[in-house]
Amino acid sequence: MVETELNRNLEDFLATKPLYYEQIDTTRMPRAFESIKHCLKLPKIIHIIGTNGKGTTGRFIATALHEAGYRVGHYTSPHIMYFRERIWIDGSEIEEKELEQLHERLLEILPPKFTHSLSYFEYTTFLAMLAFEGYDYAVVEAGLGGEFDATAVFGSVLSVVTPIDKDHEAFLGDSIEQIATTKLNAVKKVALLAKQPHKEVYEIAEKLAQKKGFDLFYAQEIAKDKVQSILSFAHEYRLVAHLADNLTTAVAALELLGIEYDMASFRNAKLFGRMSQIAKNIIVDVGHNPLAAHAIAQSLTPNRYVLVYNSFQDKDYTNILRMLKPVVKRVEIIGIEDERIANKEDVVASAKNLGMAVDDFM
Repeated sequence: MVETELNRNLEDFLATKPLYYEQIDTTRMPRAFESIKHCLKLPKIIHIIGTNGKGTTGRFIATALHEAGYRVGHYTSPHIMYFRERIWIDGSEIEEKELEQLHERLLEILPPKFTHSLSYFEYTTFLAMLAFEGYDYAVVEAGLGGEFDATAVFGSVLSVVTPIDKDHEAFLGDSIEQIATTKLNAVKKVALLAKQPHKEVYEIAEKLAQKKGFDLFYAQEIAKDKVQSILSFAHEYRLVAHLADNLTTAVAALELLGIEYDMASFRNAKLFGRMSQIAKNIIVDVGHNPLAAHAIAQSLTPNRYVLVYNSFQDKDYTNILRMLKPVVKRVEIIGIEDERIANKEDVVASAKNLGMAVDDFM
């Protein structure tokens, strides 16, 4: 173990690291990886990049690999209820005891300058890589970016590109072209492109494939012979349209990798907070950008709901509310203590300007 002040459990250690940064040092993670890569035994990595659908697409792929007999890990973020949701191993979330052991080992191999300077996400990315050592595959979800994301330092056998839309503009750019370029620059060898809401993404992907020399495939084309099976599965397990699209992308990824599977392989691919019905009258979804809101609204039409809502200030909550309006009876603002949270009056004003009824969530 290293310095005395670092002899603390993982929860306390991560509490010293902010979750949000106004500026990101894009050189830090590559330098840190260079310092410890000789200590890591990485599996084959399937890198999930994009704006929406990364979590469920990755979980579909990871679950099918597990059902096929491979040892597989899935790294996703953020967590909703507790940290260990981020690291899924062979069908289950990692145990607290194992997390603490990995934390101790990482502190031992990581130079102190990186122990102190790595961000919350960068440090937990290395934890996940230690957890997946010796496995056949790791399905690794990017955080907010692509080219400069912490997860992009590792080699990958496949980059799965989920739908790209505007989000995290302060870091990724103001246009779809800029955001798509940043994300697609993470591709190493092979890219699988999911169904995209913007034609510009296809154009950027084709240009970068030609420029960088990676192979480019399209999920809808590869999975076209499986459409009926996917629709039947989606109907049986009540998958809304955008989750069925994510399943299509996962099926295409398995086809591309030559992995044997059947539709029953996806039955246990559950990820909380993705149109999760937690009670007869309560649905929870973590969507936080206009594209996600549009997909949610489509899946809930023609019914109408009470929307319990709040937003970080860097999110486009006005357009999110605009997308959700057709399925919302009224908005109830839930109080959240966080330095990033949007000004309540601004959120209320946006809702009222859209002609939505607003109240406090009690």
